[in-house]
Amino acid sequence: MSAKKAAGGAKKTLRIRQVRSGIGFDKTQKATLRALGLVKIGRVREHPDNPAIRGMAAAISHLVVIEKD
Repeated sequence: MSAKKAAGGAKKTLRIRQVRSGIGFDKTQKATLRALGLVKIGRVREHPDNPAIRGMAAAISHLVVIEKD
């Protein structure tokens, strides 16, 4: 058994911070912000690092800052 499995296998997360408003952008981009749990500027949410979350964050990269853990 590897050390990572023995320690519980810490999952990687992404910290996503909203830095711009969704006002004036396409409704699908606003919906993506809401789906990620971002409603106000300055809010930070942690999500698991997987392709679905990365794709959502990439679609609104001009509105958010992505920090890797």
